[in-house]
Amino acid sequence: MLQSIIDRRLAGKNKSIGNRERFLRRYKEQIREAVKRAIDGRGIRDIERGEDIHIPRRDISEPVFGHGQGGVREVVHPGNQDYIRGDRIERPKGGQGGGSGKGQASDSGEGEDDFVFSLSKEEFMQVFFEDLALPHLVRTQLAEVPEWKSQRAGFSSDGTPNNLHVVRSMRGAIGRRIALGSGNRRQLREMQERLAAMKRALQPGDAVAQREVLALEEEIAALRLRLERIPYLDPIDLRYRSRIRVPVPTSKAVMFCLMDVSGSMDEGRKELSKRFFILLYLFLTRHYEKIELVFIRHHTQAAEVDEENFFHARETGGTVVSSALVLMEEIIRARYSPAEWNIYGAQASDGDNWHHDSGRCRELLNDRILPLTRYYAYVQVAEEEQNLWEEYTQLLEVNRHFAMRKATSQDQIYPVFRDLFKKEGAQAA
Repeated sequence: MLQSIIDRRLAGKNKSIGNRERFLRRYKEQIREAVKRAIDGRGIRDIERGEDIHIPRRDISEPVFGHGQGGVREVVHPGNQDYIRGDRIERPKGGQGGGSGKGQASDSGEGEDDFVFSLSKEEFMQVFFEDLALPHLVRTQLAEVPEWKSQRAGFSSDGTPNNLHVVRSMRGAIGRRIALGSGNRRQLREMQERLAAMKRALQPGDAVAQREVLALEEEIAALRLRLERIPYLDPIDLRYRSRIRVPVPTSKAVMFCLMDVSGSMDEGRKELSKRFFILLYLFLTRHYEKIELVFIRHHTQAAEVDEENFFHARETGGTVVSSALVLMEEIIRARYSPAEWNIYGAQASDGDNWHHDSGRCRELLNDRILPLTRYYAYVQVAEEEQNLWEEYTQLLEVNRHFAMRKATSQDQIYPVFRDLFKKEGAQAA
């Protein structure tokens, strides 16, 4: 019987989505490097968009097999007046290929450009954020509105066609046919043996014996018909995969974003800080559904603001970093219990702080903030190591979930961000 299989899965307008995914997997390293180069040269507003990826032709060359002529042959090539068998040919001078890279332009010759591959916005962001994760994230509790997951629960006699288990159904059908027809088949074998014996003993002209043979053949035919009427597959044989929904603990997480907007933070340093936090914001909102973000801006005073004011407000002033840490602790105590929430912190500053305040910042972090958090990252957007950097350095030896990095130019933001939030397996490696 001829069967037709129709693939009704939605693939959008891209008819070669399978080939595209294979290409992305095969040239992952080249695409990842191209994405890194693209991010380094983009502005804040242009980070979340697609990109044209240029891959050198040599990286996508395909291996080919050629059929040789085979055998041992001696061939005389006409026109050779310089070499004989066994001569060693000197390497051309001037580098590989014999060219020096200098000279006049020519109207002859040919070559190949790089292969250009366009990444969509979703593909670009997927490559951009792969291998990143919030460190030490754990599932804390069953939420008020719990998450559900589907898990297998054996087999049932009813269900939808896409859950039909063919092997289990056929196994049941075979068992049913064996059970229903075993007696009749045994009786059929006995009757066939008796018929064969009667035919061997049948004498010509014995009308009584012939009638008995005909009657037995009719009984055998009726018995075979009865066996054939046993259905090959009955509705009672069908078995479907059964699944049930069970509640699972939810990973509730909150990220505190603390940004210094004091007078020492010029536009360049603020741009670096915003770039870091925008990467963090895109990463968290794209990869985690159950996550909240708390934005805190500070100069001499700290304030919790919304996303718009965090990235675009122009308020400034002196520098008292501890005000942001105090506000962060107050918010944690009021709204985010560490028993229920995974708490994270990320701070960006140029390190220039009121000198009497830096020691207090270290004490606040060590005694009040870090015991409540799963991970805390500090990024300094200035090269010079001032008093805040020196105080924070003392926390590295005793707090493994505290990290510090410097980023003094745009091309350093992306590597620093990936280094701070790479997956724990990659960190161990």
